[in-house]
Amino acid sequence: MSMVEVAWHGRGGQGAKTASQFLGEAALDIGKYIQAFPEYGPERAGAPMKAYTRISDEPIYVHSSVKNPDVVIIIDPTLLGAVDVTEGLKDDGVLLVNTEKSPDDIRKKIGLKKGKVGTVDATKIALETLKIPMPNMPMLGAFLKINSIVTIDEVSEIVKAKFLKKLGEEKTKANIEGIKRAYSELKIG
Repeated sequence: MSMVEVAWHGRGGQGAKTASQFLGEAALDIGKYIQAFPEYGPERAGAPMKAYTRISDEPIYVHSSVKNPDVVIIIDPTLLGAVDVTEGLKDDGVLLVNTEKSPDDIRKKIGLKKGKVGTVDATKIALETLKIPMPNMPMLGAFLKINSIVTIDEVSEIVKAKFLKKLGEEKTKANIEGIKRAYSELKIG
């Protein structure tokens, strides 16, 4: 495996940083080299923000934001018109969007001519599993479907380790269920 670079787009408070970190920690636990870090604009809830994850079999010597991501994950679909979310996306890259729309609808909306588009209604999944609109963990599940660097079980262990004491067993299980549902409900086009 060469290095895999992921760019997460969300708004402050939607959990892009947390999802990026959990992906990185799951990869670290299986012996990969990782970086997971946020990039904030104005630091306030609701402001557009990015987070990045790098995963590699070799040490990572790059210490900047991700310029040419393999995967771009859009947690908040309102960013599709407000931010150039496909900037630098590799020709064979994948754009994953939290939306009820089809991959073809998203491709047309943003004029994407290269790569693949995946869509999943992560907000709906979060509302049905967690009872709150927190789509970050379902979007992590969507990523796991298109890239097998880490498994659902490996990510689930990180979720348990981080959330069990903080959120309790019920919310922890709901987050894992959200990951699994998005994994199975992702549409690729």
